[in-house]
Amino acid sequence: MRTELISEPAGPGRPNEDFAALALPASGQGGALAVLDGVTPPAAEPGCTHSVPWFCARLGGALTELSVSRRDLSLPQVLSAAISRTADAHATTCDLSHPRTPQATVAVARWDEAVVEYLVLCDAVLLLESTDGTVTPVLDDRLARLPRTALTSAAVVDGTLRNKEGGFFTAAADPGVAGRAVSGTVPRGSVRALAALTDGAGRWVETFGEGGWGELFGVLRGEGAGVLVERVRELERGDAEARARLGAAKTHDDATVVFVEL
Repeated sequence: MRTELISEPAGPGRPNEDFAALALPASGQGGALAVLDGVTPPAAEPGCTHSVPWFCARLGGALTELSVSRRDLSLPQVLSAAISRTADAHATTCDLSHPRTPQATVAVARWDEAVVEYLVLCDAVLLLESTDGTVTPVLDDRLARLPRTALTSAAVVDGTLRNKEGGFFTAAADPGVAGRAVSGTVPRGSVRALAALTDGAGRWVETFGEGGWGELFGVLRGEGAGVLVERVRELERGDAEARARLGAAKTHDDATVVFVEL
């Protein structure tokens, strides 16, 4: 098995709000990966005293541990339990009902000798490469389907589109959101490799249009995750039109990739 993990903050001195983990149980049977992208609030938020990195470390740690220790639970059930555990860790000190309580996007995969399970919530990306080289993206595209005018309006900032019907969903304090995730299983024998990315790394496809998901997977397989992230950084520095679309605050983003060749 070949594995690779890279997580790079948006810039020097800025906290990395992504989380990534690989778990290979001591039993030698299967494994799991998890990638989270913390949702950066527009300003210091009332109600919660904890940072986005604190939240992602708690949720990501619980998600990784439960993925391998509770094989009896489906991945939506694992995510639900991890959200509950994380909420319990600060429910007595923080107002978890605030619409911008710390939250994250999620991509998780788990495999054994029989199946590969997957789950994606919001704009993280999971890529499955079949034995014939075909790459299938697993996407939760509800955020991408929203009109651009809605994404730049106060509706996103004040939380009226987040975790609401007609909007998009993230992992925050409500364990019920796990039922909104895109999830499923495929036969283990049909999957040769897989990768999970935060949207900061997925910009190579989604923002800059350098290729499709299959071409991105080819970069990961042939040149490595570090090369992909560096190419994204070069594009961010050099593409003036894309910088204008992204805005000064998001010229760079945390970029995380986990690659596993089974």
